[in-house]
Formats: sequence, C-alpha cells, structure tokens
Amino acid sequence: MENRVEFKVSGRFALFTDPLTKVGGEKCSYHIPTYEALKGIAKSIYWKPTFVWVIDKVRVMKRVRTQSKSVKPVNYLGVYPSLKDPNKKKEEPFHTLSIYTYLADVEYQVQAHFEWNPFREDMAQDRNEGKHLAVAKRMIEKGGRQDIFLGTRECQGYVEPCACGEGHGFYDDGGELAYGLIFHGFDYPDETGKNELVSRFWRPVMKDGIITFPRPEECTIRKFVRQMVANPPGSSGLKGEGLLV
Repeated sequence: MENRVEFKVSGRFALFTDPLTKVGGEKCSYHIPTYEALKGIAKSIYWKPTFVWVIDKVRVMKRVRTQSKSVKPVNYLGVYPSLKDPNKKKEEPFHTLSIYTYLADVEYQVQAHFEWNPFREDMAQDRNEGKHLAVAKRMIEKGGRQDIFLGTRECQGYVEPCACGEGHGFYDDGGELAYGLIFHGFDYPDETGKNELVSRFWRPVMKDGIITFPRPEECTIRKFVRQMVANPPGSSGLKGEGLLV
C-alpha cells in the first residue's frame, strides 16, 4: 500500500484507560494500546479532514510493566463551603486523591495508512496521495506536528521513524496471548455520516508481540453513547490555511 507509514512511539508512562476502572474515580491502564489511542497519535503526527487514519497493527517492543502513582484529579461537581464565608455554599472545583495505574517504559512499532474521507466531498480537490504521504513521513522524522500523548495528556510520547519488524522485541517468541473484551475506538459522525457517537469493542490476540487490528466496520460489538452532529468548518478549506502543509 503506497500510503502506508511506519513509526516508533515510546515514553516513560502510558495510560490506555480501561473504562470499567473509571467508575470509582481511579484509572487503570490496559496492557496494550487501543486502536483509538494509536489513531490519535497518528493524527497528532499529521492530519487533514481530507483523510482518515486506519491503524493496521502494533508491535509491543518492551515487557509490559505497571506502576501505580498517587494523583489529585480535579472534581467540578462538589458543593462546598465558601473559603471567605463558611456559612455560604458554592460550587467550586476541588482536588481528590486517587491511585492511577500506568504502564511504565513503553515502546511500540506502529503501521498505519490513510484513506479518503467519503463524507468530506468539499475536500475532494485535496486528495493528493503523494503529497499527504510525503508530509506524513516528514512529520514522523520531526517527531509530529503536535504533542504526542500515550493515552492521556500527562503521558508524553516521542515519535521517530522505524521499519516494523526491525530490532528485538520482548514478546517475539511469546506465542499467543488473548486479552478478552477491550475498547477499540469511537465511531464519530464526521467519519460515519450518522449523527451519533458509538463506541466499539473487540477481543484482541497478541501473536509474538504483534496485534493486528480489525477495521472499524469489522467490529461487531458496539454501544450507542449519545447523539452527536458533525460540525465541519463552514468553508471548503481549499483556500487559505486549509491546504497549508
């Protein structure tokens, strides 16, 4: 596939949150990155509304290790006495104490490609595969256009070029390892043409350190989240900053 890119992403910590652990206010990471997280990294490297990133596979290079840390997330839902007048109550943000479980010292090799977004016909004149591929590869060499995050904002990531399969990975001879039902990604209105937000789930199997992702439309387990309407820019984006690369 001509529009395919490969890159390595690494970081000190990663938090690919298991949604079941968010109910009690404390987060715990999946042991493997989700499709949505890797798609977000690809979009931080380079993205235009003309196309959609599709993640093909990821290779886990380092041993999966976890580390728990105390954090103080901000809660905006509480009503507490005013600091100036204890007799008055007002709604104000406050900090709570939680324990988050992160992945420590992570490194992944990612293979992805882009496809034209059929719901953005206003960007049809920008469908130049060679241009976008060249820009994407150049942005990988520079570490991405935007900051790279491994799941959450506090987990800074670093991107560099690589060839998938090169080097030694910890799980190269590890056989198969099944992870059960985990989150795959979201179906957004601007990518599906439907005015709804839907979450996808799947059952990944890691084979010798490599996880091959199904395409979004191949995921059979879905859950409706809420109604959502796509709100693309009013202009076509074919003049001015829309075509700046």
